[in-house]
Order: sequence, then structure tokens, then C-alpha cells
Amino acid sequence: MGIVQKTDKSIPEKTTFVVALAGNPNSGKTTIFNALTGSRQRVGNYGGVTVETREGVLRHGDIRLRIIDLPGTYSLSAYSIEEIVARDFIIQEQPDVVVNVVDGSNLERNLYLSVQLAEMGTKMVVALNMADEMRQKGLRVDLKALGRTLGAPVIPTIGTRRHGIDRLVDNIIAIACGELDALKPARVNYGKDVNAEVEKLAELINAGQADTVARQARQAASSSWVALKLLENDNVLAEKVHRCVTCEAVRDQVHLSRQRLTNLYGDDAETLITEHRYGHAHGIARQVMRRSVRAKIELSDRIDAVLTHRVLGLPIFAVLMYLTFWLVFTLGSPPMEWIKAGTGALSNWVAGQWTAQTLPLVRSLVLDGVIAGVGGVIVFLPNIMLLFLAIALLEDTGYMARAAFLVDRLMKWVGLHGKSFIPMLIGFGCTVPGILGTRVLDNRRDRMTTMLVLPLMSCGARLPIYMLISRAFFTANEAALAVFAMYIVGIVLAIVLAKLMRITIFRGQAAPFVMELPPYRRPTLLSLALHMWQRSWHYLKKAGTIILAISILLWAMMAFPHFTPDPTANLTDKQVAQKQLERSWAGRIGRILEPLTRPLGFDWKINTAMIGAIGAKEVFVSQMGMVYAMGEQEEADSVQLRENLHRDYSPLTGICVMLFCLISAPCMATVAVVRRESGSWAWALGQWIGLTILAYGITLVVYQIGQWLNVGMG
Repeated sequence: MGIVQKTDKSIPEKTTFVVALAGNPNSGKTTIFNALTGSRQRVGNYGGVTVETREGVLRHGDIRLRIIDLPGTYSLSAYSIEEIVARDFIIQEQPDVVVNVVDGSNLERNLYLSVQLAEMGTKMVVALNMADEMRQKGLRVDLKALGRTLGAPVIPTIGTRRHGIDRLVDNIIAIACGELDALKPARVNYGKDVNAEVEKLAELINAGQADTVARQARQAASSSWVALKLLENDNVLAEKVHRCVTCEAVRDQVHLSRQRLTNLYGDDAETLITEHRYGHAHGIARQVMRRSVRAKIELSDRIDAVLTHRVLGLPIFAVLMYLTFWLVFTLGSPPMEWIKAGTGALSNWVAGQWTAQTLPLVRSLVLDGVIAGVGGVIVFLPNIMLLFLAIALLEDTGYMARAAFLVDRLMKWVGLHGKSFIPMLIGFGCTVPGILGTRVLDNRRDRMTTMLVLPLMSCGARLPIYMLISRAFFTANEAALAVFAMYIVGIVLAIVLAKLMRITIFRGQAAPFVMELPPYRRPTLLSLALHMWQRSWHYLKKAGTIILAISILLWAMMAFPHFTPDPTANLTDKQVAQKQLERSWAGRIGRILEPLTRPLGFDWKINTAMIGAIGAKEVFVSQMGMVYAMGEQEEADSVQLRENLHRDYSPLTGICVMLFCLISAPCMATVAVVRRESGSWAWALGQWIGLTILAYGITLVVYQIGQWLNVGMG
């Protein structure tokens, strides 16, 4: 319920308002954002940092709301980049309204952020989310009392069902337009001694002796809030204050106040303020929340008793992962055949309409470069979508967080903890967001260790390679097992390398593992479809831009220098095409590398495809298709490509190709983001070179031992 009062103010001429969404991780903030903006979203990075931002637009009559999804954070302190970004956006950008998304089923924990937002004096609307889970837990909240305490209207919502969204929008617009006036929030009582020191600092700021403090910090909140942050030893704000020549009085007073409070209580001011703020949040929760006497053991607890069992937990996790890949193969086959038929029909139609004598090079570019190159990657889109659907299902149900706890014991042996496994899990979709996800780790040692081994997680870009190779040499069930084995090999290698790094270059005590377990939730079809499509669309865009560009470049490397046959040689078209491919730049580079890669079971054809995979892993598939299309004058048919691979290579070579693609040099996007996150090209290039050397060594051992034992040679 809102605690706001209507006024006679008319709607101002301003029709575009900025709305910031702030909330704890797992509070349903992203679901609320999706419910508000639908598909009108764009993703980017906050200026100067690597925290991802999402922005969307909501139109309501003549009103346009520009909605910014701030990073999920538990507080507005300056301990993490997420906290700094969220706080600085509110202070510097001064949004017209802040929507504080609160998980009603975990009210007290969420209220700590709410109290800080209220202290800043922001115009706020509270979205009390998870109203359905509150009912299941037997929880009731006095909305009027909560609204009076926070000085903001409180709107119950169920983001997954869009329940309460219309009321939320109405309150946002009413506050943004000045139609509603919010009451002042209840002030946090920090005790007489802390309050006295806050007042001293606030008076200095208000008196103008420290007017540059406000300017340097771009302070949009109250002077009391600035005083509190200075007493809390907020490093970001303190640094700005210390750069002010005229702020000596404030700096001296901060030092005296902190020293006085430490002498009085034996704890620093930061601890005292945090304790009182938590106490205030606890008091609000006790005042407004009632628990039904019928509330019993949560269903989540009963499920956790099985899924996170010390003995059964890991086998269940392994079975779920294997079922994921089995479903990817089984359900993905029919739509793959449809896409194959479509690309084959397109290639045949173009070839039929365009004779070989008319602009033969351009014809070859279209058929062998664009259709064979991009089509060879798009054909695996159904498998990619199914993989992303499975990951979204595990994430939205809350199981992924449990997986982190399951591997915590293993990660402790490595010198990390379960939280490091979260970026690794993200890396199964794409390595780049996985590396960005290492920011959830508390110290640089853990971040760097996780970042450097994360490319060993088999990302979605490797799945087309696995699909092509495994289906060329194995039955459907054997192929699913082979792909599953690649994922396991990557995890094991990552763990071993992380252990070696933690006992050598990143020595130090592992941080304790503290992480919230969200309750199990039943995901909605809309949520699953949205998450699957957003990630799959990224794959499609990559196919239409990066992979297309690389395919054209590689086609040019195979088409030039152009081979002109001697008319007296009487060569067939197939022989001419083969000569062209062998004498092209790509063919020459492949043959130069052949003495180095032949001990791995690779020939010059595989080498040329590996060159293309440096830019993007998926290009390996399209490049192999182009090699055979140009060399044998065949259409872009992945079935024919698999038959050619089965004809020319052994299953052992196929396994070695998958191994090498799993371990070797990460794609260029990964190199760029590692350089940005680590702050050094040395780490990025060292990772690229080191993984390539490791891939060569492991693949060499596997192929030579397999050849010696005559395993997989038939």
C-alpha cells in the first residue's frame, strides 16, 4: 500500500523519466525489469567498468520511462564494483524514481539495502516481490506500516506472472510527475554518540566550509548521508574529499570523530554504523511481518535433503548434466535436419540460377564462403538453443546455486571455494560472461585463478565442433557420451591447473565460502523462453557478423592465388578444385604446419580449419565445410561433411580434434576480456599461449598412446 498523499500538482511538461531498479541478487529484479520493458532492452557496460548494464523503455500513454537495471547488490557500500556502480548511478545520474525490488520471502535481509536507499533521500517505490512465496511460507506483511517506515509506497508483485506490475507503473509515474508526495522515512537511530558525530560533520558541510565535498562527490543525497559515509571510511568518497584543498576541516573532523568512537566503544565507526543499520532493518521486519502458525518446513529444505546430499548430490548432478546432453542430441536432431534441408535447397537453387561461367569467383564466394560457411554453423542452432534452455531451467529453478555447494569440498582442495564454480557454470554458455562473473569472488587470487582456467569449460561455441565430430564417428548414444566426456575432461583439467596455480603463483589462504541459497522456484515458460532466446540471439548475431567475416576471409585465403590449369593437362573439375585448394594461401599454411601437427593425427585440412577457429571456435565447422566444398565441388551438406570426415579420418583423430579444440587457445573475444579484467596483456597472452601448449601436449600423448594400442584406428 502507498503511504503517499495526493496533491494538486499538474503533470509537468517533462515526459521522459529515468527509473533505476535496485535490489539484492535473487530478489527477482531482472524478472521485474523484463515485465516492465518486454523486448525493448539493450545490453551494454557502465562507462569505465566491466559491470554489465541493461536498459529498457516503457511507454505509458504520453509518458516514456527509461528503465535502468542496476547491478544486484546487498548494500550501497564501496566494497565491490557492483555496489559502487549502483550507488554512483543514483548519486550522479539522479534518477527520477528508484524502484527497490525486495524479496518478500527474505524481507529482513533485503531491508538493509532499503534502509540505505531511504537514507539517501531518493524518491522510491518498493516492489515487494515473491508475494506468492510469502503466502506459501505463511508470511504476512503490514504494507502500510512498511511504507510509513521506508517513506515509500509498497506494491506487492509477482514478477513471473506480471501481478502488480500495472500498480507499480502507476505509482512510478505518479511520483515521477509529482502527483504523490512521499512521507519522510523513519530515521535510523545510531546512538547518541554516533548521531552527535554525524551532526558535527553535517553542520560543517551545510555551513559551506566543505561545499567542495558536495561538488566533488556530486552529492545528490543529504549532508547527513555524506557524513555517515565519511565516518564509515567509504574509500571512494574519502578519496574525492582528500583531493579537495578546502576540505581540511572536514578531514580533521572525520579523523577526530572516528577516533572518539573507537575509544568509546572499542570498535571502529564502520562496525557501529553497520550494526545499528542491521538492527533498524531487524526492527522493521519484526514490526511489519507476521508468520502464520501453520508455516512448516519448506519444500526447498526437503528437496535439498536429496539434491545436496553428501553422498548422492554429486552423482545426481552428473546424471542431470548427462541427461542435458542426451536431450540436446535427441530433441535437436529433427530441427537440424530441417535447417540442413533449407541450406541445401538454397545452395542448389543458387547454383542452378548462377552458371559456373558467370563471375565464377563471386559465385564461389556466395556458395562456398557465405552459404557453406555460415550455414554450417547455423545448422547447430537447435542444439545451442536446447543447451541454453537446459541451463536457464537449472538457473531459474535455483539448482545452479546448489551445484556450487556440491563442488565446494572439491574446490577447497584446489584452494578455491564453491563460489568459483558459478563463473565456471556460466562459462558452459559462453566464456566471456563467465570471466565477467569472476567479479563475485572476494579477492584477486581467486579471481585470477578462476579467470585463467575458465576457458577449459566447454562453451556453446565448442558444441558445434563436438556435434560434428562425434556424429561423424559414433552412434547417437556414443556421441552423447563423447560430448559429456569433453565437458568432464575440461572440468578436471581446470581443477588440476587451479590447484597448481594456487600452490605456486597465487599462493594464499582460500576465502571462506558464504553464499545465499535461493528457494526453489517454478520457472515460467516466458522466463525460460526469454533467457534461451537472448543467448541464442547472441549466437545468431555472431554467425551473421563475426563468423561471416571470418568465413569470407578464409574463403579468400583458399581462393587465392588463383590457379589457372593448363588446357593440355585435361584435368577434371574436381582435380582443378583440389589443385586450387592445395596451392592457396590456406593450403600452403596448412601444409607448413603439417609436420608439427601430424603427430596429433591432423593433416593440412584440419590445420586450415584450426586457423579459422582462432577467431571464433565455431568457425572450425564452417571451415571444414568450405575445405570439402571447394576441394570436391559439393554443396553445403553437413551429412556429406560427416561422411567425408568418417572416410578420411579415424575415430581417434576425431577425439583428438575435440580435445585440442577444448583445451587450446581461447577465442579473440575471451583474450580481450581477460586483458580488461586482469589489467594486463601479459596474463591474456600467457593464457592463450599456455593453453595452446597444454593442448598440444595432451593431444600428442592421447594420439600416440591410442595409435600404439591400436584404439580408435578403425
